[in-house]
Amino acid sequence: MEKENFVSFDSFSKHLFWDVNIEDLDFVNNKKYVIHRVLEYGLMEDWRLLNKIYGIDEIGKIAITLKNLDNKTLSFVSLLTKIPKENFSCYTTLQSHPKHWNF
Repeated sequence: MEKENFVSFDSFSKHLFWDVNIEDLDFVNNKKYVIHRVLEYGLMEDWRLLNKIYGIDEIGKIAITLKNLDNKTLSFVSLLTKIPKENFSCYTTLQSHPKHWNF
């Protein structure tokens, strides 16, 4: 995380943090929130910035604790971090409200 000074929240896509005041966000204190938002809703450039800030190992450590990643995001993170899908909380935890069928 030594490179975090070179990246600001303004560098990320505007749609990621639309519901919060970005001046109140911190790369250290809000690490889980930032990683989750970028993994779920970010563009490829957002992913590159996230990787620059935290590194793949830290992203993997946080991602395995997230309980609601979609299947594509789970596969993407699992592939890049080389962590089996079975180790992720979102893979082992069933949601109380299952998604509708995809017709």
